[in-house]
Parts: sequence; structure tokens; C-alpha cells
Amino acid sequence: MWTLTVVLIATATLLACVVLGGGLYEVLVVDSAWPKRPGIIQSRNGGVSRRRFWIPAHTALEALLIAALIVGWHQPDVRVALLVAAASHAVMRVWSLVDFVPKAVAFEQADPASIDEATAVRWTRRRLLRLPLDLLTCVALLAALAVA
Repeated sequence: MWTLTVVLIATATLLACVVLGGGLYEVLVVDSAWPKRPGIIQSRNGGVSRRRFWIPAHTALEALLIAALIVGWHQPDVRVALLVAAASHAVMRVWSLVDFVPKAVAFEQADPASIDEATAVRWTRRRLLRLPLDLLTCVALLAALAVA
């Protein structure tokens, strides 16, 4: 029988995998093209709006991860795996909010002609370093689901 703990962990795992997939999509598709064509990431110029995906995806994942931690706290193996997932996700989010998001907003709001391609390429390369944290979150949640 499905318990609330298993359902919450399974849903959080699904969302973590969606976030990882979104990151992979941005790295492989969006970030490989936009430094040469900044309008791709500027919704006012007909480009993609990253906010429409990332804000709901991260908000839902964080809410489910916290709920899963609360209901799964009494199971030590589940708790450890969920804490690893929460820690890796928290590190990625804090790093993003301090470093990546302000620069992404600046790129999105700048005049496309004024964006330095070399600076944009450096930003996209540094962004790759977030993927291992997203992967760790997914693996830890899968481990929690397996134990639950």
C-alpha cells in the first residue's frame, strides 16, 4: 500500500528529475546557442522565459522535499537520504541565487548588441557545475524512495 511518505518522496523524485532534465536541456540546447544570439533568452525579444519553468519547478520540488522530510523523519535511512538531497539542492539553489540568477537577469534585460559573447560563454560553462548537484539530489531521492 502506498503511504504518504512514499508518495511524497516519489513525487519529489519525479520533480528532481524534471529539474535535472530542464538543466540538461538548457545546457545542451539553450546555452549552446544564446551567447551568439542573446535574443533567445530575452522573452521581450521573442525568446524563452526561463522563469516560467524554473520558479514553479523549484518551488514545487522544495515544498515536496520539505514535506517528505517531515513525514519520513521517523525512518533513519530515509531521513539520511532526504537530508543529502535537501543539502545538495540547497547548495545549488543558494549558489544560483547568489551568482547565476543575478547574471542571468542582467543578460535577459541587456540590449542584445551589448552582451559580450566571451562573458556569456564563461557564464554558460560555469553553469555546468550545477548539474552534478542536481544529479546528486536525484540520486539521493531515488535512494530514499528505494529505502521507503
